[in-house]
Amino acid sequence: MTMDGGNRRGIDMEQTVNDLVQESKLLEAYYNDVVAKESVLHRLYEESHNSFEALRSLSPESETISLVPLGIGVYVKSLIYPLEKVLVNIGAGVVVEKRKDDAVNFIEQRIKEFELATKQLSTQKQQISHRMMEIQNTVNSYVGQMRNHDETAHSHSPSHSHSH
Repeated sequence: MTMDGGNRRGIDMEQTVNDLVQESKLLEAYYNDVVAKESVLHRLYEESHNSFEALRSLSPESETISLVPLGIGVYVKSLIYPLEKVLVNIGAGVVVEKRKDDAVNFIEQRIKEFELATKQLSTQKQQISHRMMEIQNTVNSYVGQMRNHDETAHSHSPSHSHSH
């Protein structure tokens, strides 16, 4: 009777360990997804910050010499005429003309959104890491209990044989 109860407990523990390992794998995939999103957000934040600084430095009164990217790290010098308005992609492929000050405000708002999203992702990463550590500690505890149970069962079992 004791052996059956102990064996049932070992099977339950083994199932729990398997479930925790599966949860850990899912959490690891989710963590990697969060890291990838964080990387994209960082790039968007940098791009927004650079656009913000560049737009602020453009003069409405005088011409500005600038480098214009053509792609894959190739630039050309260009003359930017005094400007009061710029074209802004507001999403979904929609581009609108905005006054320079409104465009600066739009970019500032985007930067704040990226900062908030980055903080949220950081919190998610911490929560996932914490849960993964909990799972690891629980699995280690169960594995230790199962080993102790196996050692105890084998050392007290009359049918246990050392010759295999």
